[in-house]
Amino acid sequence: MSTEFPTRPEALSEPAHFAIVASEYNRAYVDGLVRFATDELRTIAPQVKLSVVRVPGSFEIPIAVQALARSQKLDAILAFGLIFDGETLHASLIATAVTQALSSISLGASVPVLHEVIVVKNEDQAKARCLSPEINRGTEAARAAVRIVRTLRQIQKGG
Repeated sequence: MSTEFPTRPEALSEPAHFAIVASEYNRAYVDGLVRFATDELRTIAPQVKLSVVRVPGSFEIPIAVQALARSQKLDAILAFGLIFDGETLHASLIATAVTQALSSISLGASVPVLHEVIVVKNEDQAKARCLSPEINRGTEAARAAVRIVRTLRQIQKGG
């Protein structure tokens, strides 16, 4: 795990519309990602319009992300899930499929999708990434979302 944590970007002064798609599976951990991301977004994007959509598990995240990307004018979508790596290939198969789908949706819809469907080996890794403020992936996703939205807006303005 990288211990380098992105610094907080300059606040986004314009309105922005973000959505979070979050898995219900491993909910205590995923709720940590949602909570930290929401708190950070409200700080660094004070005019944010934010909606949260729940799906059963990580495998269902891409279909909800795709539906949001097609039906709403969003600046970015944050995808949150937690998968425990077990003794079979199941976790790897899900993680690979989700990663490929989210990338495809993002590029196809021209909407940034922040991928925080995390695969961990144990509870300690899950706590560190989802519940701890030091290296929280929800906070990291919120910061990355604001940065990419700012970058894309600059590109669209020709700068």
